[in-house]
Amino acid sequence: MTQTDFLVLLPVILLAGWALVLMLVDLAVPAGRKHITGWLALLGTGVAAAGLLGWPRVGALTAFNGLVVADGFATFLHAIFLVSAAVAIMLALNYLPRAGIERGEFYVLLLLTVSGMLLMSQAADLIIVFLALELLSIPLYVLSGLARPNLASEESAMKYFLLGAFASGFLVYGIALTYGATGTTGLNGILAAAAQGGPNLLLLAGASLLLVGLGFKVAAAPFHMWTPDVYDGAPSIVTAFMSVGAKAGGFAALLRVFLTAFPALTPQWALVAAGLAALTMIVGNFAALAQSNIKRLLAYSSIAHAGYILMALPAAGSNDAAVGSALFYLLAYALTTLGAWAVVMAVEKRDGAGLRLADYAGLFARRPALALGMAVFMFSLTGLPPTSGFIAKVNVFQAAIDAGYVWLALIGVVTSLVSAYYYLRIVVLMFMREGAGEALNQPALNLAVGFTAGATFLIGLFPYPLLQLAQQSVLAIVR
Repeated sequence: MTQTDFLVLLPVILLAGWALVLMLVDLAVPAGRKHITGWLALLGTGVAAAGLLGWPRVGALTAFNGLVVADGFATFLHAIFLVSAAVAIMLALNYLPRAGIERGEFYVLLLLTVSGMLLMSQAADLIIVFLALELLSIPLYVLSGLARPNLASEESAMKYFLLGAFASGFLVYGIALTYGATGTTGLNGILAAAAQGGPNLLLLAGASLLLVGLGFKVAAAPFHMWTPDVYDGAPSIVTAFMSVGAKAGGFAALLRVFLTAFPALTPQWALVAAGLAALTMIVGNFAALAQSNIKRLLAYSSIAHAGYILMALPAAGSNDAAVGSALFYLLAYALTTLGAWAVVMAVEKRDGAGLRLADYAGLFARRPALALGMAVFMFSLTGLPPTSGFIAKVNVFQAAIDAGYVWLALIGVVTSLVSAYYYLRIVVLMFMREGAGEALNQPALNLAVGFTAGATFLIGLFPYPLLQLAQQSVLAIVR
């Protein structure tokens, strides 16, 4: 291992190493005081962030003979992953003991799955993509069943594991076909081989199976069927992080793989990706209309937003700004969604009650600040100004239009109007209906809601520094 190799993988090494040490430390932490493990895990995210300081501000570093890369694209995604993990840990400090599932292994598994996400954004080889995907997924399978012996939690873990393993089979088969067509699994090597020999059926089949495998991870239709049941059955804190981290990790690989390795096949896969984006937006938004459970509603919302982000993939074939728009959307979505789930955890009761939409009636009268925060999140998910969600959608739609996908942007606008019904219904319940019930008042949870709501609002008012940073980070992608 050279110094460059070490530097490029330093954030992953720090975070995964911290998780392994934390697993041993947790053995000495008595039951009922697992918050100590949580605070140490929170410190670990900061240590991993410090590993980014040695990365280049301009250009890129490759390591291990081109297997992994450190560039602006990975840096931007690392920031999303680590901030999301920090917010999730803050929420878990209260949620786990209240739900009766305070276990130190939660924090260890969370750090390990974040390590997989970090590696996913740096992967420059299909083998590394697969290894990172498994490192991301396996801890999430376990976390989904954390509330054992709760049958719903165990069922969600089993469904996620079985369908995830099935999707991994598609990914591995796609890697095998791609290797058979090009003789390499390196993204740059695939690019060079495809440019020399031209597109062929075997390479196209490999790219198609890769799209299926990664489409499962981002919950794109028709590979989304696992999402509602898993989100509903898993503990809310696990669902909150899964809806953000797993999706962002999947898009990290999807964008880098297809824009780096398969530009020669763009005329073939771009139209397929556009069709998947349209189908995902339609299925997610229309299915959400019928939901009366907040967790299932946010599950279908997550599917719909995967469609909006997926719009950037076909547009990126002829418009580099589309990738920056997708990264900005991921940031806005992460902050908004984590905030919304924080409010869900505040309203949820220990016995699993408090998850019906009707439970949000009169929330403004009971907890005004919490209701205002939830309103900001619902406005952002709808795409209303002046929130970050509005800026994110405008930029993705503009990228699609500039690339010639006007019809796709129109579907995005129409489905956004549909989404206004179920998002604003929650706002109406909170502010215009009477209801009984309680909502948790806890400092760490309040801080998380305040931070995410403030960030969602401020980024909507002053989006251009982050939007410009997202656009600049794309320029450093190794092609």
